[in-house]
Amino acid sequence: MELITLGARLQMLESETQLSRGRLIKLYKELRGSPPPKGMLPFSTDWFMTWEQNVHASMFCNAWQFLLKTGLCNGVDAVIKAYRLYLEQCPQAEEGPLLGLTRAWTLVRFVKSGLLQLSSCNCCGGNFITHAHQPVGSFACSLCQPPSRAVKRRKLSQNPADIIPQLLDEQRVQAV
Repeated sequence: MELITLGARLQMLESETQLSRGRLIKLYKELRGSPPPKGMLPFSTDWFMTWEQNVHASMFCNAWQFLLKTGLCNGVDAVIKAYRLYLEQCPQAEEGPLLGLTRAWTLVRFVKSGLLQLSSCNCCGGNFITHAHQPVGSFACSLCQPPSRAVKRRKLSQNPADIIPQLLDEQRVQAV
């Protein structure tokens, strides 16, 4: 039920539970008031590589790996707890979180299958999602080297928390 509440797609529910498709559809309608969304699951690793999505996916993946390494939980419980930590830490847009539960679950599957991995940024030392077999020491994250559109977006921000003179000066230097 927690998976449905968090917005899991039917394919994820089928994979992670022992319930029949019909029973899952009934539960979904009962809990969400509408039938589950139709369509294919996300299947491309490219979504996780764009700068903003990468930051969100990396935050989730670091939380998930921490929970696994400390032995606090495993399996789908680790995915749920890591996703709840992600939701607590990342501000949500009006449309909902940038990283949905099903996409987070897909990310876990990509990491487990060796398509994606966490790589250390050679500037800040943070761990970020990259394609598998990223050469060690060759990766700089999008926070240390933001794309030009991210710099422009920050310059336009009126939020005082976003207007940190030192950061803006560093970004101006990088943009030039």
